[in-house]
Amino acid sequence: MQATAYTYDPESRSGQVLLDDGTPVPFDAAAFDAGGLRLLRPGQRVRIETEETEPGAGPESGSGRRITLVTLQTF
Repeated sequence: MQATAYTYDPESRSGQVLLDDGTPVPFDAAAFDAGGLRLLRPGQRVRIETEETEPGAGPESGSGRRITLVTLQTF
């Protein structure tokens, strides 16, 4: 799935991406680290992998999904 980097905090290595429909979805340091990136700038196109979440399973539970990987989109 593709998205656009929206926010990124280099100290916590977490942030949010915007899905193509405009929905913001947060990611944690584990998802960032899984992608092998060192830096992420707002506006960059990224590829994400997600998994379904249980209701009440953390901050991502409102969207029903959790990001497990964030990496740069390559063509």
